[in-house]
Amino acid sequence: MESIKQHINEFLQDPSAIYPFLIRLGSALLVFWIGRRLIKVLTGLVAKGLRKVDADETLVRFVSKLVYYLLLVVLIVSVLGMLGIETTSFLAILGAAGLAVGLALKDSLSNFASGVMIILFRPFRVGDLVEIAGKTGVAEEIGVFSTTMKTADNRQIVIPNGQIMGESIINYTAKPIRRVDLSIGVGYDDDLKKARQVMLETVAAHPKVLDDPAPSLLLTELGDSSVNFSVRPWCKTPDYWTVYGDLLEQLKVNLEAAGCSIPYPQRDVHLYPQNNN
Repeated sequence: MESIKQHINEFLQDPSAIYPFLIRLGSALLVFWIGRRLIKVLTGLVAKGLRKVDADETLVRFVSKLVYYLLLVVLIVSVLGMLGIETTSFLAILGAAGLAVGLALKDSLSNFASGVMIILFRPFRVGDLVEIAGKTGVAEEIGVFSTTMKTADNRQIVIPNGQIMGESIINYTAKPIRRVDLSIGVGYDDDLKKARQVMLETVAAHPKVLDDPAPSLLLTELGDSSVNFSVRPWCKTPDYWTVYGDLLEQLKVNLEAAGCSIPYPQRDVHLYPQNNN
């Protein structure tokens, strides 16, 4: 402000002093015009470089705007300096304002930083079935501050990115194939070899079960009411729930048709007569 007052006083005392100022003003405007064009070129190069490394479009747009406005502030400060305007106080005010805004938006900045990490490292993508922050659903939108998910019952959940990066992320669709884990119990009086054969044949007959990796079948527990087998076929990830539901039904039907029982928890009660004498 003092420099502006000084220039005004100089013009009032000596009108011819305005000509050097007009020359500086013209030079400053030319520098500003050229600088803006260069900033646009640099911003375009940054966006092009991010797209070349296959960065997410949301991150590309955000980083491009951030670079543009940061360079624009530097350009404006430089132009003001060319005009003889003191910029030290302006920079001090700008720094103090930036600090105040940073403290006020601490949580938002944390979400932003987490959003950038998610977009850069891609633990999940739009369309993936994920479990994050204790919620399971399909990722619909990954923003720089929050992620939007859709649950199986068509609810929309918006989760701050800071919560996502602070907990474990389970991506159910990241891999092309998945293992289906089924626990099947048969009775203690059943023929275990026959039950094993029926289960293996049932699994092998399903058209969506993969041959490689090969299905496995293990006796895993002698339970209270049943002998429990772990049936573990593999399938393509999109076919997971189809294979899971089909095999549960077919295994029950085929085991019962082969004379095996599907036991349920039961308790034997024994009554002993008491001698009243």
